[in-house]
Amino acid sequence: MPKSNGSSKNENFIQSYNRTDMKKYNSFLEHSIDPHLPPPAKVVVGMSGGVDSSVAAWILKQQGYQVLGLFMKNWEDDDDSEYCSTRQDWIDVVSVADLLDIEVEAVNFASEYKDRVFADFLREYSAGRTPNPDILCNAEIKFKAFLDHAMFLGADAIATGHYARTRKTEQGVQLLKAVDHTKDQSYFLHRLNQQQVSRVLFPLGSIPKKMVREIAADIGLPNAKKKDSTGICFIGERPFRAFLSQYLPTKLGVMRTPEGRAVGEHIGLSFYTIGQRKGIGVGGSQSGNGDAWYVADKDMEKNELIVVQGHDHPLLQADHLTAHDTSWVMGKAPEVNNHLGAKTRYRQADASCMLIPSQDLPNGAFALRFSSPQWAITPGQSAVLYDGEICLGGGIIY
Repeated sequence: MPKSNGSSKNENFIQSYNRTDMKKYNSFLEHSIDPHLPPPAKVVVGMSGGVDSSVAAWILKQQGYQVLGLFMKNWEDDDDSEYCSTRQDWIDVVSVADLLDIEVEAVNFASEYKDRVFADFLREYSAGRTPNPDILCNAEIKFKAFLDHAMFLGADAIATGHYARTRKTEQGVQLLKAVDHTKDQSYFLHRLNQQQVSRVLFPLGSIPKKMVREIAADIGLPNAKKKDSTGICFIGERPFRAFLSQYLPTKLGVMRTPEGRAVGEHIGLSFYTIGQRKGIGVGGSQSGNGDAWYVADKDMEKNELIVVQGHDHPLLQADHLTAHDTSWVMGKAPEVNNHLGAKTRYRQADASCMLIPSQDLPNGAFALRFSSPQWAITPGQSAVLYDGEICLGGGIIY
């Protein structure tokens, strides 16, 4: 595997780094050290080539940890396309490692990714659901395959650039929201178990994103102005429907209203998601008014796509859901009838809800009832439960 020994190749970077007055960060650096894993413990940092993981590595190095960077290659198909930045990401990782004077190596998890994450992604879309592969990637690759590899290298813990926190209690290690709630990523981490969450450090969990960018600029990181990555990890910025059509067949069918009126034709139920507005191909003039059309449901047996007009249509609102394939950070489900908060999609504000008992659900499933209707609850997405700042875990909506 490619490897960099951390020796500086760019004297300008190092000179800038040494000259920078970093005293303004001393208080933060001192008080953010994990008391349960003090320096000089060995920490392997997952480095993606982005600003967040680069600053996370810098923080740990400044705190006195033995830091090793690890770059994960999780995708090989069309690796040389305009949408795949793996090569540039690796160059950025090596440049940052040189600046910070740490060793870095690359490891290929593409096979594990395809078996554990991408295969599930295709199965879910084939079944008409809308999965979130980044959640499964965290549980199976970044905090499993990567964690196992780091332990093999003799690490005491791993670290990533995720915006989240942990807290050790007598009952175990809790997963907490980040201080910067606008960047909190605990939703994507809710499937982590005690073995995983007890061995990870989140250096960015207690600072705002703005401060991360400031640190990157102050220490002269070569990727300080690099844009944050968006979209599903292996898809990136490429057109989603075109990507999916490489792996799933199209199957034309009727697009109709709940009343049964045909208003168009769809290209395959796998290519649509509940609440989708763009790309449906039906204009507001179909009913004589200008309200936008939304995907409200899928009839898999008849291969029909159900669409409605208006963002607030009743079929897009629901005050309850059921979820299965559950995972709880502390190892057990919360008590029923407790008032909690829930997210049914990332960046959504916590919605007040209650975990309700149900005799009809299989083991490992749960039912939620919300205080007010929620918009476009989508099968395949995750319902994640919170008790204040504590991320409890969750399950897959069905």
